[in-house]
Amino acid sequence: MIYQRFGQIIGFFALLCCFCVSALAQEAQRPLAPEFATGTQEKRAAFGQKFMAVTAHPDATKAAYDILKKGGTAADAGIAAQMVLGLVEPQSSGLGSGGFVLYYDAKKNHLITLDGRETAPEAAGSHLFMNEDGKPMKFYEAAIGGRSVGVPGLLRMLEKLHAWQGQLPWADLFDPAIRLASEGFEVSVRLSKMLEKEKKRFEVDTTAKLYFYPDAITPLRAEDKKQNPDYAITLRQMAQHGVDDFYEGEIAKNIIAKLQENSTSRGLMTLEDMASYRTKERQAVCGSYRGYKICSMGEPSSGGLTLLSTLGMLEHFNLASWGGDNPKSWHVISEASRLAFADRNKYMADPDFVKTPGARLIDPTYLKKRAALIDPDKAMLQVSAGTPSGWKKNVKRAPDPSIKPPGTTHLSIVDLYGNILSMTSSIENAFGGRLMSNGFLLNNQLTDFSFLPHDENGKPIANKVEGGKRPRSSMTPTIVFDPHGDPFMVIGSAGGSRIIGYVLQRIIAVIDWQMDIQSALDMPHILHRGKKLEVEETGVEFAPALKNFGHPVLVGEMNSGLTAIRFKDGMLFGAADSRRDGVAMGK
Repeated sequence: MIYQRFGQIIGFFALLCCFCVSALAQEAQRPLAPEFATGTQEKRAAFGQKFMAVTAHPDATKAAYDILKKGGTAADAGIAAQMVLGLVEPQSSGLGSGGFVLYYDAKKNHLITLDGRETAPEAAGSHLFMNEDGKPMKFYEAAIGGRSVGVPGLLRMLEKLHAWQGQLPWADLFDPAIRLASEGFEVSVRLSKMLEKEKKRFEVDTTAKLYFYPDAITPLRAEDKKQNPDYAITLRQMAQHGVDDFYEGEIAKNIIAKLQENSTSRGLMTLEDMASYRTKERQAVCGSYRGYKICSMGEPSSGGLTLLSTLGMLEHFNLASWGGDNPKSWHVISEASRLAFADRNKYMADPDFVKTPGARLIDPTYLKKRAALIDPDKAMLQVSAGTPSGWKKNVKRAPDPSIKPPGTTHLSIVDLYGNILSMTSSIENAFGGRLMSNGFLLNNQLTDFSFLPHDENGKPIANKVEGGKRPRSSMTPTIVFDPHGDPFMVIGSAGGSRIIGYVLQRIIAVIDWQMDIQSALDMPHILHRGKKLEVEETGVEFAPALKNFGHPVLVGEMNSGLTAIRFKDGMLFGAADSRRDGVAMGK
């Protein structure tokens, strides 16, 4: 299998250089890695019979485990873990961010999805990221500072999740994070390495700079003990009084004041924007693959529809027979992904602002026609969006801004009662806007909008900036049910628009290739988002064969953040991505 071939890569480093030099030069304006790669760690799957928690950091997993052990629900455990992640993994998520929840209520056999995505301030217009010369800003020009900060949705989303599915007292869920913030947590190697590379981007806010670089020069070092008393105070306020102060009180005022500090990149957000934020319940999007039911998040996330679209096309190809070692499998997977991304980029956006095809994009009849475009032996020269049956609205393709490096995290949790949480949250670019208020960083999620308001023909772009709108996302929290309707797997990842490919690959690996969950997570990434077929360095031996199919191939780092739980033979097997710090704990 593909994961048995890691040892072969040493002999291919010369080949790696050939592919990387020209391709990376072309993409130099936008960083390719979702977050900087900081090495890998050997991981083993955890197992249990009663409950399981997997997050991107050991402290967060331990917080979730302890809550589950006390009889808390998956919702309770997810809230406790997220509060810890905002402290120990601030580059990826936190109170100043947003996210999506996919939740399975076992008692009711019902799926709930919550949209806690950030919203654009009402004053934001379609030219938010355009310069006076009529050209779009460069990414970091737009991303750092107040201009790119959307109204944070995470806390309102978690508040609603607890009201629906919580069992333990709200205040108890903050205790682990409060303790770590007060007594100090151990700085991870990953956080320290990322700070070393990000130093030049922390000039916009003195508070944030001195938190991460205490002498204004030297970043926090691995194994340093770091306290965050401001975060502890904020958490105590949230624990005792709920989240209203965050959205309507002193914390909200502090956030607005922070956005006004930098004269070159002031934010447009107001207290009215904060106070008016609402979490939305959305309908999960579900489809079938080899008899399994795959459910994920709908728009404004593009993750679920793009994932299901790709899988729907791949149903027409015998990937199980070809196997994971066969380059033909990866060629066909890539072609299906190209077609799905073409539809994603043209149609998907906030459905409250743009009429989109929605579930028409995963209609089996439509996907059969799309699959017929795939030649198993040769890459298509060009790929374009299709026209789903019954769809006539002319929406132009939106330039995809999501190859920039976002900061994201994913939690996979199963509780004593059989409830399942799949939650992805994100601050967007690593460390967000590099602005800190009340002990937490603020997002820069507005850069997930198209910087261009119109296409070359003057037509409006679906994912353009509009006041109150939620930017398109690629977060893909997913739950898989077996052909009998029983839970089979819960999975999700960090990684920007690559998230879709990361999740897709693992579903195929487990269902078609019968791989165990840890091996599936650790296998080299091979994916396609529409421009180049991307191959992780550890899978470089596949590059020549894939190039022979006619694909432009880009080899490089792909720093995912997968977490997953597999249900098998009455047991729970939890796995965390070897590319990050995460661990699984179960009982």
